[in-house]
Amino acid sequence: MAATRIEKDSMGEMVVPADAYYGAQTSRAVENFPVSGKTLPPRFIRALAVIKKCAAKVNGDLGILTAKEVQLIHQAADEVIAGKLADQFVVDVYQTGSGTSTNMNINEVIAGRANEIATGTRGGRSPIHPNDHVNRGQSSNDAIPTAIHVSAVEAIDRHLIPALESLHAALDKKAQEFDSVIKIGRTHLQDAVPVRLGQEFSGYAAQIELGIERLRSCRDRLAQLAIGGTAIGTGLNTHPEFGERMCAAISEETKLVFHPAQNYFEALASRDASVEASGMVKTVAVSMAKIANDIRWLSSGPRCGIAEINIPSTQPGSSIMPGKVNPVICESVLQVVARVIGNDATVTTGGLIGGTFELNVMKPVIAYALLESIELLGNVADVFTTKCINGITANEKRCRELIEYSLAMCTALTPVIGYDAAAHIAHVAFESGKTVREVALETTKLTKEELDHLLDARSQTEPGIPKK
Repeated sequence: MAATRIEKDSMGEMVVPADAYYGAQTSRAVENFPVSGKTLPPRFIRALAVIKKCAAKVNGDLGILTAKEVQLIHQAADEVIAGKLADQFVVDVYQTGSGTSTNMNINEVIAGRANEIATGTRGGRSPIHPNDHVNRGQSSNDAIPTAIHVSAVEAIDRHLIPALESLHAALDKKAQEFDSVIKIGRTHLQDAVPVRLGQEFSGYAAQIELGIERLRSCRDRLAQLAIGGTAIGTGLNTHPEFGERMCAAISEETKLVFHPAQNYFEALASRDASVEASGMVKTVAVSMAKIANDIRWLSSGPRCGIAEINIPSTQPGSSIMPGKVNPVICESVLQVVARVIGNDATVTTGGLIGGTFELNVMKPVIAYALLESIELLGNVADVFTTKCINGITANEKRCRELIEYSLAMCTALTPVIGYDAAAHIAHVAFESGKTVREVALETTKLTKEELDHLLDARSQTEPGIPKK
């Protein structure tokens, strides 16, 4: 039987594992919420540890904590930030909606480790108390939303946006590389007028560029922190300068810029900034799905599909069909997008029904869903770039064949011979199996040279009206 020890909180005694740094409140939460086996992500725990470290500094500067108390909390918090105590954060995501259980989990771990540093005995409530010292000047109600914002900003700035910038650069490079490749366009899944493959890829690059702009546009709202509002936004039991000093300290610690919330009551009662950020992440995901879907269609074949582009072969595609290779990287993107859309629904619902009066009570699941979306999308953007986009090549022979065979080529004849005559050529070409060029030469007074000029595919990809 595993060794245990007794810890106490305001409700009495609890048995905890002897090797645990946490105490009674964490153990109660473990017993109360055996729901999913999922805990809040490491990025969130690091942000919460940064808050505890900065709170100790601010309280020390304000003369509320002693230099020794600050030093002990800092040492323990730094170990959490470094990931050394990761196995101590054991509270299920689906817990108290304020995140109090996770807040007390980290308060107890930091106190328990600080006490071990000071006395050699793990855990306990002296000389560092989880509430009186580690949680001083804070409430779960302002610390947890602050951690959501800090971790989300850090994840977007340092993980998702860099991954998207690499994807954008790769797509932009392909747009330039493929600028001379003329292919048939498609609308409604049917043949349309010609387009350059580079133009098609420039559209993909623009989608990602605009996605990055969208993410940056919501940053100012995420950078507003609730810390200093304590229980309901009034700042009860904290120093009047605490919130502003905390934002300065967190900014210095993370090397990211944060500000006090414009209104603490909004910052505690709603999760609007999280809902907005999740919506922007979802929009980027939808853009990536469009690109991934197009690429798997454009590369379909290799002999019986569109096959206008070739994508890297990454693994065998079938356990029964030898030689089959599938667009698996694109499929991975699509699955991530499905998850991100589901997570956005969770965050939206959390903002919709979680905020009642002075507090939103769906913060843990909002944090989990938002951070998972950012993490997944950043990861799959990297994979998409390195294992698919960078290796795409154009099948120029196939592109030329489809251009010449397309009925939509007759569109370029319309300004010269009229819509009805051009439509007639398309119908005859379809029924006879001939090309538009062949039928036009047979049924109009246009010469071969005139048709070569009018049906020049490159000129049809540039603005202007063809002239006879």
